[in-house]
Amino acid sequence: MTRTVSSSTPLSPALVFLMAVTTGLAVASNYYAQPLLHTIADRLSLSYTHAGVIVTTAQAGYAVGLLLLVPLGDLFERRRLIVTMMVLAGLGLLISANAGNLTTLLVGTAITGTFSVVAQVLVPFAATLAEPRARGKVVGTVMSGLLMGILLARTVAGGLSSLGDWRTVYWVAAALMFVNAVALWRMLPDYRQSAGLSYGRLLLSIASLFRRYPLFRVRSTIGFLIFAMFSVLWTSVAFLLSAAPWHFSDATIGLFGLAGAAGALAARKAGSLADRGHARWTTLGGLLMLAVSWPVLGLGATSLVALVIGIILLDLAVQAVHITNLNLIYGLDEAVRNRLNSGYMFVYFLGGAFGSLASAAAFQHGGWAGVVLLGAALALAALLLGVLARGPRLEHDGM
Repeated sequence: MTRTVSSSTPLSPALVFLMAVTTGLAVASNYYAQPLLHTIADRLSLSYTHAGVIVTTAQAGYAVGLLLLVPLGDLFERRRLIVTMMVLAGLGLLISANAGNLTTLLVGTAITGTFSVVAQVLVPFAATLAEPRARGKVVGTVMSGLLMGILLARTVAGGLSSLGDWRTVYWVAAALMFVNAVALWRMLPDYRQSAGLSYGRLLLSIASLFRRYPLFRVRSTIGFLIFAMFSVLWTSVAFLLSAAPWHFSDATIGLFGLAGAAGALAARKAGSLADRGHARWTTLGGLLMLAVSWPVLGLGATSLVALVIGIILLDLAVQAVHITNLNLIYGLDEAVRNRLNSGYMFVYFLGGAFGSLASAAAFQHGGWAGVVLLGAALALAALLLGVLARGPRLEHDGM
């Protein structure tokens, strides 16, 4: 393994902030469409199920990028790789901005989704640069930026759509990606960590990590389930709020992302709790909260207060469990941290793709009640796994 770093103290507060902003901008690119799905469906003459494919394509593209691109962080110099991926994700946004039909929009969405995994190169990079005693805090901060991007993307998209149309969102997002790429080029340290493997062997080694670490398998499965729930909620909530009795505009629907952002911010301490050995209780508490959130969300068909409370509970729980998962996985082996992140996040976003597609179909055929039943079933499965997943090889993570 070879490693070069341009500075002895590369991780300043300003750089942590830039990394958090970058992860937010990158991952937000996959979620601008969610509060606009009903509008895009109307403009392009699509059914809700077909409109839901836009979100599924973004999640699937992200999963492919996680598997094929994130491991490149173990082969190439990180700054150049990160900046290149930001630029290519921005180009995908430009294609979406000019889309006149579903096919072109899906092409742009797939390109953006694939290269926006730059966020998942930055998270383990931040963990690597951080002092071990502060790793959980740094990961929590950067991951908070990521989840804030996912959630506030809806608010920003709704507002920009009201000022222009749904295409305006993609034009502005592309410009922000290019500006951010320049900032990254100026501030990121040079860093190279070579795994000493060919690209093919590097990808195959990810599968070996699942075999080697029971903790990795369990935490990845939990990640699949929690992000599936997240996507189940956010894919269909726009359909709920745009229909009777609410009939909300894109901008108003986007504001509900603020409730989710509040929950995400409240979960920032999860990484610090994991650092202090409370991973099991953070996990079980989060999974229990997810199970409770779905009955509350079920009342959202007739009560906005219940809907907001349910959104806060669900997003708080997803973020807390996710940060705990990452902090524990990164501690397994520093030398393969990019591949651990790649494998975990690949499974995580497969959950998101499944949740998006299943949610749109559930709403099409069962309305909001169908969505809630789907989410509740996933929550119970995750809670059961969290309770049962114990054993000698998992004791060191508090599981």
